[in-house]
Amino acid sequence: MTTLSGKHILVGVSGGIAAYKIPELVRLLKKAGADVQVTTTKNALEFVTSLTLQTVSGHKVYSDVFAAINEHSTEHISLPDWADLMVIAPATANVINKIAHGIADDALTTTFCAMRKPVVIAPAMNDKMYLSPATQASLQTLSEWENITLLDCASGELACGTTGRGRMQEVNIIAETIEYALTEKKLQNKQILITAGPTQEQLDPVRYISNYSTGKMGYALARACLMQGADVSLVSGPTNLQVLSIPLFLQEKQVHLYNVCSAQEMYLSCETIFPKADITILCAAVADFTPTNIADKKIKKESGQTEMTLSLSTTVDIAATLGAKKRDNQIVVGFALETDHEKEHALAKMQKKNLNFIVLNSLRDSGAGFGHDTNKVTILSNDGEEKNFPLMSKEEVAQIIVSHTLLP
Repeated sequence: MTTLSGKHILVGVSGGIAAYKIPELVRLLKKAGADVQVTTTKNALEFVTSLTLQTVSGHKVYSDVFAAINEHSTEHISLPDWADLMVIAPATANVINKIAHGIADDALTTTFCAMRKPVVIAPAMNDKMYLSPATQASLQTLSEWENITLLDCASGELACGTTGRGRMQEVNIIAETIEYALTEKKLQNKQILITAGPTQEQLDPVRYISNYSTGKMGYALARACLMQGADVSLVSGPTNLQVLSIPLFLQEKQVHLYNVCSAQEMYLSCETIFPKADITILCAAVADFTPTNIADKKIKKESGQTEMTLSLSTTVDIAATLGAKKRDNQIVVGFALETDHEKEHALAKMQKKNLNFIVLNSLRDSGAGFGHDTNKVTILSNDGEEKNFPLMSKEEVAQIIVSHTLLP
């Protein structure tokens, strides 16, 4: 969550049982580099103490409009001036209905009423209260406000012992939504195709040929593009990763995931999506060869056998095939992971496959390449420009790639 570094986040807590999770949310935001202050309703302090919130945030808690300990006589004005974003979590039915209708009668609601910057709201309540016509009407109203990003409730076990929709979203999802709300939507309405991960080329029912790719770079790129408002299609080989999904009220902002296994399956998915894509980022480590024949039974080692010969056929070159079909108004970004003559090979690949950019990294660079959470890249463009970047996290690299290849 590099976008949150240096940001001022105001956390508003209302009186629901989910308030006990808010110290963890504050911890996550501070770990990401944000400065956090907290305002609460008086009922919220029945579920989490002021001392706890003050300890984790490092600031006094604003819970009483008329308290003598307030640093300012108009805290509900000074805090919105200070904050880059306000998040209300949990937002009870009472608070949601009040703020939707301009009622400001405590520290939290008066502060919200003065907030003109981005606001994230994470509702939490009993499922019957959630389905109340009044609550649904208030949620609809708030979802239409330009500065509000309204999460939906999650389904699951509720404090009253029933199961239904009403749970507050988990704190990691709230933190992701805060970053989403703060990120400028420079890729709004753009259709982006990204490939990620390895391919697996089947040898027999229990074996396959593959590589060490984890998919981390491609998934980081999908996340960065979604954060900037793009409609992202991610064609992924087998990984253990999850795509970003932000469950907003009445809609869901998510990466559209297409799971594939072989190079041929990846090509067929890309071939379908590519014509509508404004931008394509080919980050997957696609096998160049696949077994010519797939055994229908497990290949057994014969007695005395000391070697085995495999017959391999070339796979379709996805980058070259899509590059040949590329329209003038499409951008295609390729990746080159090299072990020698890195720049020479990357430039040749970019020209041969008709790419706009190629992202080069080398296995000779410590911390770069497969399996790491970091990467070190050089971005080469077809107009001769070259930009080198130091070792950084793959999330940071993804933002660098987006900034230097996709944005004007």
